[in-house]
Amino acid sequence: MLRIWGRATSINVQKVLWCSDELALRYEQIDVGGEFGGLDTPRYLAMNPNARIPTIEDDGFVLWEANTIVRYLSAKHGSGSLSPSSLAARSDAERWMDWQICHILPGMITLFFGLIRTPAEQRDTGAIEAALQRTEDAWRILDTHLAHRDFVCGSSFSMADIPLGAFAYRWSMLPIDRPSFPHFKAWLERLKQRPAYQRRVMLPLR
Repeated sequence: MLRIWGRATSINVQKVLWCSDELALRYEQIDVGGEFGGLDTPRYLAMNPNARIPTIEDDGFVLWEANTIVRYLSAKHGSGSLSPSSLAARSDAERWMDWQICHILPGMITLFFGLIRTPAEQRDTGAIEAALQRTEDAWRILDTHLAHRDFVCGSSFSMADIPLGAFAYRWSMLPIDRPSFPHFKAWLERLKQRPAYQRRVMLPLR
């Protein structure tokens, strides 16, 4: 059986759980990290020396890094659907998954920890404003890209939507003023209709 280590409130774990639910996989989810602890135990460090989540074990194969796990599960169980069949289409999906790490993650980390995890009187407003501008600029690129597409890679939901979709929900829930981004908003509404997204991603921020 597939085992997934990580707390369900972690955005990177949410990517893996959402992907697994889209693929209708049977798995065991094991709470570690955050309030659950357990990342510094010898057993966990033997699987993931980074002491981070998520980590999976699939029939003896151990893998970490959330976007890589999404690629692996999609290729193994969703070839031709979540993982596009052609090299060009698959590379397009992987390009947007990597883009999430390079262009969405840095600003969102600052915004999430600055606005959700830090008391108002302790916030670094300069860093938050810079992160807000950086992240707006990145989402604007995706909004333009989505102008003639239902999903990130075209008319069908794919693994490319998972990393970006997880962060899109957090962006939509932050206590900030946001540009309208109509194509982004329409895409997010399509994601919100998916039961696995509702179950795994649409959670309170904390």
